[in-house]
Amino acid sequence: MKRVQILYFAGLREALGTARETAELPAAVSTVGQLRGWLRERGGAWAEQLAEGRAVRMAVDQVMADADAPLRENAEVAFFPPVTGG
Repeated sequence: MKRVQILYFAGLREALGTARETAELPAAVSTVGQLRGWLRERGGAWAEQLAEGRAVRMAVDQVMADADAPLRENAEVAFFPPVTGG
């Protein structure tokens, strides 16, 4: 099992009711996309906010990442909505 730190920002933080957590990942979860899917399995707001096709940005150790990005032990994974501005 890998242990990772997960951070939630902006609207995700409010919707999920938490800013951060530490998670012990099952062996089948080895990428950011798999982590997102695993979190969705919690149901409710998790399933809604992290739904497939919903615009959610992801970063691993403060570097933007796509769903295929691998996770390592003690990685910091951040989920946040896309940023808009002018």
